[in-house]
Amino acid sequence: MPIAAVPAYLGRDFKDASPGLRFGMFLPIWTERADQEADVRKRADAKSREGAEVADMLQRQGMDATIRNLQNRQQKPLAGLWNKNDFAAKQAWKQVTALGKKDKVLAASLLERQRHLAMRSGDVSLLCLEALATAPFTTGLGNEHPLENGFAFLNPYGLPYLPGSGVKGVLRQAARELAAGEWGDRHGWCTDDNLVLRVGNTDLRFSTIDALFGLQSAEGASQHLRGALTFWDVIPQIKGDSLTVDIMTPHQGHYYQQKPDKKTGGSTTPHDSGQPIPICFLTLPPGSGFTFHVQCDLAHLNRIAPELATEGRWKTMLEAGFAHAFTWLGFGAKTATGYGAMRIDETAAARQEKLRLEAEEQAREHAAAEARAAELGAMTPAQRQVREFADECQARHQQHPNVRENPNGVWHGKARALAKAAHESPDWTAEEKATAADAIEEWLPKLVKVDAKDERKKMKLSALRGLG
Repeated sequence: MPIAAVPAYLGRDFKDASPGLRFGMFLPIWTERADQEADVRKRADAKSREGAEVADMLQRQGMDATIRNLQNRQQKPLAGLWNKNDFAAKQAWKQVTALGKKDKVLAASLLERQRHLAMRSGDVSLLCLEALATAPFTTGLGNEHPLENGFAFLNPYGLPYLPGSGVKGVLRQAARELAAGEWGDRHGWCTDDNLVLRVGNTDLRFSTIDALFGLQSAEGASQHLRGALTFWDVIPQIKGDSLTVDIMTPHQGHYYQQKPDKKTGGSTTPHDSGQPIPICFLTLPPGSGFTFHVQCDLAHLNRIAPELATEGRWKTMLEAGFAHAFTWLGFGAKTATGYGAMRIDETAAARQEKLRLEAEEQAREHAAAEARAAELGAMTPAQRQVREFADECQARHQQHPNVRENPNGVWHGKARALAKAAHESPDWTAEEKATAADAIEEWLPKLVKVDAKDERKKMKLSALRGLG
């Protein structure tokens, strides 16, 4: 059977390899010696004139000579050693498209890593949009490959991806179309060079599109401008457990390749009787998820176009560009025939907003905890004991505002312990003792069913305040 062009010690079972490796290095479509010998024997066993000729040749000349002779035939030549096996190439698609559990886990992990990086960047300088493919998606078809059409896999992970450069190109085109005004609201996009940046002794004029995407300078120009936006690679979350295979059937191969067509007397002109040639290519199925991250260099944007950085205006403009691209342009390859169309994933957007709010709340709680720890660390032991008592009482009261325990319970005991420490410790200052008395008198009646006046006498709170 055909094999992959790799050393024998790697074996032949590559089902656990990544899709990118199975589509590339481990693609089993190359003819080996055993394939040639099997094909020769199959031809020799055929009940036909050719079969008899091959059988006689094999008996008289041996296997090596028979292989050489069959390779040189004009019709049905034998595949050469390490030549592509056409039958194996057709069967290879089944091995290439399978997605293992670890492939899905790895894709999810890469996306999660991007999300954590996005959180560290902050909401002000980053735009995150989640979308679902409403049509098949493909990219990288122009990459050279023995199966005619290539595909874009992210190294070293071997997973499908949409390069950030491709996203940038689509969004720039969307911005141009919106700026033209033929789609209604321009959403702030403009192609007029109404922005000016002083460079040396000259003025560099550019548009809002140039400010965000970069100035496409003419050949030989000496002035250039870096755009404020950075587009991250997109890691698709593939729906289902496999990639899919689509087929294109070009009818004018003789015309595109300028090969004479025997049916028309050696003509290379296009005509309706051209032989269609099915060509397979990889796609991702509709329903696959795409998360787009766009980062803005706000310092740079404030320098070259401060009005775009005000109140997140760049985000609003970019969101409009994405909406236009999802509906009218598409991402990846073959967008002119409908591939790469998408829509905003409203469910994922709501989920991400919830996660963002939770992360912000956790950050606030962490900051508050650190601030409290620093504050407690700067206190004396007596101040810390009073503060911790008051904080615990406050938390209890907020949790159960209408509940008071019976006397001699937990909270009653804590108040007594604090009063005892204030009375007996020689290290407490007069101010610290008074603060302890105030805390006990404030919180004890709120948590325990006691008479405040009676408890004031029992715990000698007046003495703590220095009143005798």
